[in-house]
Amino acid sequence: MKKINPAQIAIGLVCLIMAFGVTLQIKSVKYNKAVNNTDYTRAADLQALLRQEREKNDDLVKQVIQYKDDLQEIKSQASKTGNLSEVLTTQLERAELLAGLTEVEGTGIIITLRDSRKKTDINLDPNLNIIHDSDILSVINELRDSGAEAISLNGERIVATSEVRCAGSTVSVNNNRYAEPFEIKAIGDSANMENALLMRDGVYDTLTAYGLEVNIKKATKVVVGNFNGTMNYKYAIPVKKEGQ
Repeated sequence: MKKINPAQIAIGLVCLIMAFGVTLQIKSVKYNKAVNNTDYTRAADLQALLRQEREKNDDLVKQVIQYKDDLQEIKSQASKTGNLSEVLTTQLERAELLAGLTEVEGTGIIITLRDSRKKTDINLDPNLNIIHDSDILSVINELRDSGAEAISLNGERIVATSEVRCAGSTVSVNNNRYAEPFEIKAIGDSANMENALLMRDGVYDTLTAYGLEVNIKKATKVVVGNFNGTMNYKYAIPVKKEGQ
């Protein structure tokens, strides 16, 4: 048997150590690149959210200023003991607009949701391939969060008292039942709303992962009808302040 030279053993160990070091370096570079890409994407998402929050804050400030101006105008008209009908009419129109009692139009977005057309795997739950009320609510909530000013579902205006819930194979909204496809219209900044829906790992990615069909279309003119139901408040009453 040939005797192994100690120098050969030493050289072999050095080669193994060098190979191990090179492998670690390659893995480290790949990991750092992946982390950097993830951090960059995360930073971009956070910047988009920050921009949306700033825009919401600006809108709230504008509303406060508008309300103060309206109040000052009413006080001014009252001090002159003039006719307040014009001022009150403007206030009523604004209240109806906020309550969803007026048909409105403007730039916006139209989303169409359909059940999956793919063949269902017998080993999977078939309910995963159909649109549920929770899917619709996810879209509506994302639109509201991104600044939608008016929303309708299959022609039904979505207001504070609107319900969106499963009713058998249909979805009930404002006590009316509808089957798919579901068409959601929203008036607002179309770019903001579209970006919110298409955000990485957001609503669009979640729904399409199950094979559900989600079509998003921006439009320069979207018409959202008025709320045709009734709003009856049996328990909620205005708070009376002291001195009133």
